[in-house]
Amino acid sequence: MQRYKRGLLSVGLILFGLQTNVALAANLQFDKLRLPPGFHIAVLTDAVPNARQMALGRYADGRGVLYVGSMGVGNVYAVELDQGRAKAVHIIASGLPMPVGVAYRDGRLYVSAVSRILRLDGIDDRLSDPPAPVVVTDRFLGATHHGWKFIAFGPDGWLYVPVGAPCNICDPDARFANIQRMKPDGSAVEVVARGVRNSVGFDWNPTDHSLWFTDNGRDMIGDDLSSDELNHVTKSSQHFGYPYCHQGDTPDPEFGSKRKCNEFGPPVAKLGPHVAALGMRFYTGKQFPDAYRNNVFIAEHGSWNRSKKIGYRVVRVVLDRQGRVVQLEPFVDGWLQRDAGGKESVWGRPADVLVMPDGSLLISDDLVGAIYRVWYAP
Repeated sequence: MQRYKRGLLSVGLILFGLQTNVALAANLQFDKLRLPPGFHIAVLTDAVPNARQMALGRYADGRGVLYVGSMGVGNVYAVELDQGRAKAVHIIASGLPMPVGVAYRDGRLYVSAVSRILRLDGIDDRLSDPPAPVVVTDRFLGATHHGWKFIAFGPDGWLYVPVGAPCNICDPDARFANIQRMKPDGSAVEVVARGVRNSVGFDWNPTDHSLWFTDNGRDMIGDDLSSDELNHVTKSSQHFGYPYCHQGDTPDPEFGSKRKCNEFGPPVAKLGPHVAALGMRFYTGKQFPDAYRNNVFIAEHGSWNRSKKIGYRVVRVVLDRQGRVVQLEPFVDGWLQRDAGGKESVWGRPADVLVMPDGSLLISDDLVGAIYRVWYAP
């Protein structure tokens, strides 16, 4: 094991029980990562190419399975866990279109595949011989622009599925730009939120079980417009502005004349222009200090169309007891580097975060195909 230190930050490169990808390991610049004092970060596994959303399967006494979707490679992965270590990685589905989303319930793994939601039954016991996927629904359209889907089961037992706008900016029909929910068998589909350009992360506040989600702002109107958003659903089928209004206060140049910004639900936080806010979770663990309880962690994948890159980090959003944002700060950053001459380089892109039963936080990185683990040990 190699260990590095930088100021008050201690980070470790630990490749548990798996063959190390030498080229990847050489690109992991852990000495450049920055975390708050007392926090540590390590590599759980580097064997999940294009890793996106994560979901925890059966888990007890430190042993279980972590499921991971992917974007470009079309695979779904299962990572066997044992006391905070990755024992093995299995490919349990392949050849799927953008299977980003994974959600686990009652021994079944649900997977998003653009126009379909699939299900793998009894998967925990069949990692080496996975079952054929069952189609839960094929009701979604096949548009691939924002067609990948982060999915999750809510406290109500329904499966929540976002359907992004099939464009950068347009006025699509009611089948797009929303967040829907359905029963586990794919029936009784309802729209939960409208005017949502492209949500690739959501979670439920543990205090009142209300839905919060990230939303990616539109592109091509400048470096500083429009901001990605953190939103809070306070009523059924609430509208959040797309395509008429961005970041709660900026009318769209093309569609803004049709409706006013004050007609829509404003964001609870502006996350920054083009940061590409993806996976988000409330911190419900007990391993971090008390001040982190019920905070929101958001994976910022990083800008692609900004002259000066931003994002490429995990941020922490602190809420007060009324659910208002009182602080937004970096939690882990350093995947984006600038040299003395201002030249930029990127060696990692966070895509999702997941709170583990032991209170540690997992971070997926689809650029290097890795899962990191963050824990607190002052």
